[in-house]
Amino acid sequence: MILKRLSGYAFPALLILMATGSNPLAHAAAADNQPRLLAGPMPGYSAMRATTIWLQGNRTSRVILEYWPEQQPEQIRRTTPQTLTTEQQYAAHIDITDLQPGTRYLYRVLLDDEPQAFPLEPGFQTQPLWQWRSEPPAIRLLAGSCAYINDAAFDRPGKPYGSRYEIFAHMAAQSPDLMLWLGDNVYLREVDYDSRWGMAERYRHTRALPALQPLLHSTHHYAIWDDHDYGPDNANRAFPLKEHSLELFRRYWANPAYGLPDTPGIFTSFTFGDIDFFLLDDRYHRNADNAPETATKGMLGTAQLAWLKDALLRSRAPFKIIANGSQMLNELAGPENWKHFRDERSGFLAWLGETGIPGVVFLSGDVHYSALFRKQRDQSYPLYELSCSPLTAGARKRDFPDGNPLLVPGTHVREQNYCQLDFSGPGDARLLTMSVVDADGNLKWSREIASSELRN
Repeated sequence: MILKRLSGYAFPALLILMATGSNPLAHAAAADNQPRLLAGPMPGYSAMRATTIWLQGNRTSRVILEYWPEQQPEQIRRTTPQTLTTEQQYAAHIDITDLQPGTRYLYRVLLDDEPQAFPLEPGFQTQPLWQWRSEPPAIRLLAGSCAYINDAAFDRPGKPYGSRYEIFAHMAAQSPDLMLWLGDNVYLREVDYDSRWGMAERYRHTRALPALQPLLHSTHHYAIWDDHDYGPDNANRAFPLKEHSLELFRRYWANPAYGLPDTPGIFTSFTFGDIDFFLLDDRYHRNADNAPETATKGMLGTAQLAWLKDALLRSRAPFKIIANGSQMLNELAGPENWKHFRDERSGFLAWLGETGIPGVVFLSGDVHYSALFRKQRDQSYPLYELSCSPLTAGARKRDFPDGNPLLVPGTHVREQNYCQLDFSGPGDARLLTMSVVDADGNLKWSREIASSELRN
């Protein structure tokens, strides 16, 4: 839990109130001629002794964070002042370093020396130094994709495509340790992706949604993208504004890294507790899905795939979560799937079998339903893929093939939802509990996978 409960408030009830329109945050109450926050603050990646806080204001102003250990308010410190600039849409990444492991910190935001008020006191949590000292910590991860925020002037005619924004408050109330956004976190429209300004404005519009703020405040956030927050529908490496897409992603998310020095993109990896996460970029280097099948046709590209293999070989984590915007294992899927890159996918899966790397689990978004898939392999453990979608976009209630041999029975959810992954148990017997929860906070299904099941 990163937000502090205030006396007189019931935490979940307050978040629901905020998400349904009665949001008492300062950024909804201050006059436009005063410096105020439009979005955030949002903790980005969490390390043992460092973190980054993202936020966005409404005008040029000086921003400072004051922070202190929750149990030691007398140890208050201040960050180096930064200026929110027009060029960066008044967004900032504020690095906080020299922290203590396993410590919860509270903080306040000052714009031009004026404290910003929040109904719940924001905070962040450093990761514990558990190695050689204790069992690994329990971890709660929330995940989801396809967050469509309505904008009537530029949406398609008819019924609004986005709804059920209260899902964000239900998610915040689950006390997550981290949130992983699985792509289509922003929906660029026709009026957006034909200009750099339009794309930046769509990001700003989405991030400023009042109903989203409780979730932004509540935990550490990591993200990947898919086509709609990269460019047009089904966009690939040919998108002419791809460099601007990458710039915007880096502006609005605070991942620990983005790509490699000689290979641009958003892919990276990080460790949370004893779990390793591998975040893939399925757009920047992607060939067209309908391009002729050749040995060089790829969704990830040669350099990213080589990085992924090396990173997996190095990992000793009991679970290795590979996150991608497009589905990776589902055979009976539509046009946006790794199956359309036959040689790249079959080569990687064969390599996984040859190396015997344990603990691999795939996590994806995009498809506007949630489901768990299980792929049997000869002479190796089965591979699982959990697809999580949608958060607020329209759910897909059709075009789902019957008799999918990979679908785990009882896991297909055709409504707005999010996924929850809980890692628990001692280091030699870690347990992954996967759950899908609907927009009202109701559990749809839950399945357990022991780390011992994902070994040869």
